[in-house]
Amino acid sequence: MASSTTSAQTDWREEWFEFEDATYLNLAGQSPLPRVSVRAVQAALEAKKFPHHKTDATYFEVPNRIRENIARLIGGKPEEIALTSGASAGAAAVAYSLKWSPGDEVILAKGEFPLQYTSWKPMEEREGLQVKIVGPKERFISSGDLIAAMTPRTRLVSVSLVRYDDGSLLDAPRVAWACHQQGALLLLDASQCCGAMPMDVKQLGADFLVCAGYKWLLSPFGTGFFWVKSEHLSGARPGPFYWMAVQGADNFSSLHFDDPKPAPNAKRWDAPEWASYFNFNLAAMDASLELVSRMGPERVAAHNRKLIDFMFDRLPKDRCVPASPLDAAERGPYGCFSARSRERTSELYQRLRKENVITSLREGNIRVSPHLFNTERDIDRLISVITP
Repeated sequence: MASSTTSAQTDWREEWFEFEDATYLNLAGQSPLPRVSVRAVQAALEAKKFPHHKTDATYFEVPNRIRENIARLIGGKPEEIALTSGASAGAAAVAYSLKWSPGDEVILAKGEFPLQYTSWKPMEEREGLQVKIVGPKERFISSGDLIAAMTPRTRLVSVSLVRYDDGSLLDAPRVAWACHQQGALLLLDASQCCGAMPMDVKQLGADFLVCAGYKWLLSPFGTGFFWVKSEHLSGARPGPFYWMAVQGADNFSSLHFDDPKPAPNAKRWDAPEWASYFNFNLAAMDASLELVSRMGPERVAAHNRKLIDFMFDRLPKDRCVPASPLDAAERGPYGCFSARSRERTSELYQRLRKENVITSLREGNIRVSPHLFNTERDIDRLISVITP
């Protein structure tokens, strides 16, 4: 990593391990685990060596703290948060919890992240749903594209808040308003922005939010959360649920539940065997979320906006073009570019990889996703590699 130019940058950069000779610009792919999170895993391993030091109450401390931190991060309530293994688990919870009628319509955007299709296409056969896939009229999918595709049969719009392949940011409040005008619901996948941009579920207007933890929440693979608006909890379709989500399950000395009822909150959708201080992924997530809160999504967003604008200014215009909106207000916390052909783009990506400049190649675009440990010198290095 390039050396820092200010004390504030140095402080944040010290939260991570050095990347040796690599320039890491791939937070949208996966976050490197911060130092504090590695230490939390090590402490959890030690606790597992001596479980007799822990009381039953400690099973709930870490997951409850995580719910509180996520709720603060997105402007929700702890009881609206389920701890999952990733975004797909939240989408599946919505699919199986809503009461469907044959012919109900689910709207997806063309070229979406695969979880949208794996969540909803099987429901066509299972519940008789109709999945409608909407393409953009212009370069990027817009709220207008989705709204124009809605019909009286539309029951749900399921879409990414920030696209994984081009970084475009959806005008979610506009889509939410259109949905609610006709009694439809909005599910947002916030995996590519939660933790790196300010977010308030009330302002977004969403009914459901799903999110993977291993990107901008700085957490390990196998972490994530599902947020559900409180008013939808009581009408959820009954189904199997995690035994620790049974009402009264916090009393381990009396676990005879002949007629189990789920807790009246989102905990019923927790990933099984998840909520425990023994879970090393949760221990890391707990520490990572504390760091995310200390850094502040506003700081990350401003820092990344500056670096991506700098990158777009420096791109060699005779051979590369931006593949994300140039207006920072219309994109997420990263940016994409491409060469003049798909083949040439792949060649540039391979050249970057060979020189240890770590980005992602997604749908013909090179995705550049920095964080607070990156500086303009890292962008300079990327530009120097793609410019002969």
